[in-house]
Amino acid sequence: MKKTTLVIMAAGIGSRFGGGIKQLEPVGPGGEIIMDYSIHDALEAGFDKVVFIIRKDLEKDFKEIIGSRIEKIVDVEYAFQELDNLPEGFEKPADRTKPWGTGQAVLSVKGLVDGPFLVINADDYYGKEGFRKIHDYMVNEMDEKAEVYDLCMGGFMLVNTLSDNGGVTRGVCKVGEDGYLETVTETYDIQREGDGLKASDEQGNPVSVAIDCPVSMNMWGLPVSFLDELEKGFPEFLSNIREGDIKSEYLLPKIIDKLVEQGKARVKVLETPDKWFGVTYKEDKQAVVDSLRALIAKGVYPERLS
Repeated sequence: MKKTTLVIMAAGIGSRFGGGIKQLEPVGPGGEIIMDYSIHDALEAGFDKVVFIIRKDLEKDFKEIIGSRIEKIVDVEYAFQELDNLPEGFEKPADRTKPWGTGQAVLSVKGLVDGPFLVINADDYYGKEGFRKIHDYMVNEMDEKAEVYDLCMGGFMLVNTLSDNGGVTRGVCKVGEDGYLETVTETYDIQREGDGLKASDEQGNPVSVAIDCPVSMNMWGLPVSFLDELEKGFPEFLSNIREGDIKSEYLLPKIIDKLVEQGKARVKVLETPDKWFGVTYKEDKQAVVDSLRALIAKGVYPERLS
């Protein structure tokens, strides 16, 4: 059976552990953080390895908070996303502080994975079904030698991914009747307004979104060959940044959308009815705690994971 790896993007975590960093807020009865539940679900689904993408300055503290625990139950490696980790011929702008985006983050795992891998965010709870479906697709259906990149993604219903405390950013998807992705568009500040939703595009212009449309939550199943594409595209992205622009990011949804448009990739959308939750806002924490307690009461999780 193919070996599969869970890759967790955690480089956006702040350096002051315990000082209100949202990704490391205890939310489970035993002090578990959201990542603990994602790893639990991934291992249950059959994943063999975990790679954490972090910053080098976080390594010591990160291992103390979670890494040392996870290393006892599964093979763990660390990749590092740094602002100055750029292709030859490029330098970080002196005033750039924003990370280069999820495309650069995932590129940092090159050499650490040797088979299909699943990418997720550190601060999102995805539910069990997405992990099962993506693992099964990667093991049984993904053609790693196909002429076009064979990808898959967890497809969530937008209404199941909203926060009660403010707007969220989601990759709004158009899916064909064959279940394959046609487009994915980063859409910003999505929030309830009356009986519907309001949202905006990258420039802040209002856009219309349907409450039941499928969205990407950065839950991508990728063949290892896709890292070559990221490596090839990163210098092109950097070359096209306008002078003075210190915020542009090399983002997975945009990269994948372009490849689909060019006919260089196909993405199977694996729909899941699970409800997302996370700590996008400080006020979200209690809702996360309550949601996990409800899942524990239903027997979905044990009282304590460790």
